[in-house]
Amino acid sequence: MTNQKRPKVKIARALGIPLTPKSVKYFEARPYPPGQHGRGRKQNSDYKVRLVEKQRLRAQYDLSETQMARAFDRARKVEGKTGEALISELETRLDSLVLRSGIARTIYQARQMVVHGHIEVNGGKVNRPSYQLKPGFVVTVRERSKEKTPFLVAREGGNAGEGQTPKYLEVNLKALAFRLDRAPQRREVPVICDEQLVVEYYSR
Repeated sequence: MTNQKRPKVKIARALGIPLTPKSVKYFEARPYPPGQHGRGRKQNSDYKVRLVEKQRLRAQYDLSETQMARAFDRARKVEGKTGEALISELETRLDSLVLRSGIARTIYQARQMVVHGHIEVNGGKVNRPSYQLKPGFVVTVRERSKEKTPFLVAREGGNAGEGQTPKYLEVNLKALAFRLDRAPQRREVPVICDEQLVVEYYSR
């Protein structure tokens, strides 16, 4: 189930980033916030700038505020830069990597695939999108699910145009499988975010 109740195109325009392939054309046609006053000037306080950046990151991973806050709490306990640890924490969620692998077209579809029990990790079914993968973990589509339409599309590279496969993944789309080789580095993660502003938001 999605954590975003508003239409995705409106969320994308409000945050200034396209969230799905479908929203790209709408975003390009109307690159300003939705609503009657979308084109008008708006005053941006320091707080609002940080809030919007946090909302951007939340939206790209389709997280609730509670999930986001918990991820930040875990990230700040990690040695090194908290912002980079946060991105790595979010990126190694099972639903995030199902998206990055090209098995799913959007984060929403990736989450649905996991929740509906189509995904296995190291040979066992996992239906929790927030499941954290570690280097060496292997993810596959369950044998009984491979003939379903979304997976047939993925196997033929139907989602490949949505972005390049990150270097931290070893992907075999024909087998509908991938392996997390190592922890993601921030510069490799294709999310639009100034993570330092997110850290400042939660540290206020």
